[in-house]
Amino acid sequence: MDVVLTEEMVLNDLINTCNRYFGFKIFEATPIKRGWLNLKWKITTDTGVYLIKQYNKERYKKYNHDELLIAFSQQMQLHNRGIPCAKLYSHKGEFLIKSDKGELFMLMEFCNGNVIPPGKLNVHQMFDLGRATGNMHHLLNNGKQKVTRGPEYNPSSREQRLIHWESAWNHANNTGKFNLLSILEAQYRLTETINLENFNLSKTGWAHRDLWVDNLLFEEKNISAILDFDRMKYDYPQLDVARAVISGALDDNNLDYSLVKAFKEGYSEQHSFENGSIINALKMLWFMESTWWIDSTMDQHSGPPERFAQEMIWLSENQKELESMIGDL
Repeated sequence: MDVVLTEEMVLNDLINTCNRYFGFKIFEATPIKRGWLNLKWKITTDTGVYLIKQYNKERYKKYNHDELLIAFSQQMQLHNRGIPCAKLYSHKGEFLIKSDKGELFMLMEFCNGNVIPPGKLNVHQMFDLGRATGNMHHLLNNGKQKVTRGPEYNPSSREQRLIHWESAWNHANNTGKFNLLSILEAQYRLTETINLENFNLSKTGWAHRDLWVDNLLFEEKNISAILDFDRMKYDYPQLDVARAVISGALDDNNLDYSLVKAFKEGYSEQHSFENGSIINALKMLWFMESTWWIDSTMDQHSGPPERFAQEMIWLSENQKELESMIGDL
């Protein structure tokens, strides 16, 4: 039976392990309260400033160990090629380290910068985010990375999705969530009209797969770090584009054209970008994520899930207007 450690006990365990493995002395440890379940600390030592990330045992069950190791290896390659992301430190060649008391953790470079709220990026930050994303996709998909399986995301058929929305509508209706019925019905109606062939499913590649503002740090005019590569897998890079665009440019139900344009200009430094590609990517993002955040319990969302649900609702309400909004991009 596993012993449940307090946060202080976990920190002391990790400090002792780091002292022995890396030989530095820790002067101060400041908790970073971001993310779900995993614990993080900024640590100041006699050799520099680092970040310790502990992997919660329950959340870790959702990961594939081998896929995590591939993601960490790719992160280091990106760091070495100039992509703004944290350097990882290994012990005996392993980035994922086990502590004395059996906690899995990582030690990495501490990255300076600010987390910008959704929709509040400026044009310089969006341009640099586009540039960094394009460079990341270029380096990840230069043909040197081994691919052993197909893309992670496998879109359901229109028929399957219609059944899903009908079930969600019925559950909301049966539980008295009448205020959600119009939202769920809108998802059903849009699904009836969606053309899956427009999703460019032939354009696969390695992608970050969690490229939203909470995983990004910015200075005044540039991106200082892309964080959290845990979900990186072979998938659809266009979903990174859509997630970054909707996260950075949608504010108060308004998609800022200048911010979308700035992202595209930055991304296009490494990739040709056909007009309409962003629209198709946003539609694909809605098709994938809408079932994650829109359901009969969405009225209980708070924090990031609430924002994600708002994004999906906005996309469902404005898909026909995307052409007039950003059709020339």
